Amino acid sequence: MSTSLVVYLSFAGSAREAMTFYQSVFGGELALHTFADFGMTDAPAEGVMHSELRADGFTVMGADAFTEPAGGWGRGRIHAAFMSDETERVQGFYDRFVERGAEIVAPLEKQVWGDLYGELTDPWGVAWMFNIAAPGGWAESS
Repeated sequence: MSTSLVVYLSFAGSAREAMTFYQSVFGGELALHTFADFGMTDAPAEGVMHSELRADGFTVMGADAFTEPAGGWGRGRIHAAFMSDETERVQGFYDRFVERGAEIVAPLEKQVWGDLYGELTDPWGVAWMFNIAAPGGWAESS
């Protein structure tokens, strides 16, 4: 895997419906993972923790967000997500954002799916996600 930049959409509890709709439009392979799949009990069990639609030439990802983002649903619904196995490169992106004043939403650290993950919001309100695949981990195999 190299480094790619992916659009990540947040939905107000309708990720399954929206991602299934996108699959009907774009085709491709859709993977849906619920909060229950990862043993998470602080969200609805059948809510979508992560989904990924891989179509010819692009990927769209999405998840359910059960609380309204700061600033309302018009803002904070689209995230730029770096997906990579290039630890030093992507860690450098994350660190440089932080050094330049980005707000840490989630520190870059190991997650329940085995990968390193962190999230930032830049000074203009753009959300940036960083997922570094663990060798043989979930993101590397998806």
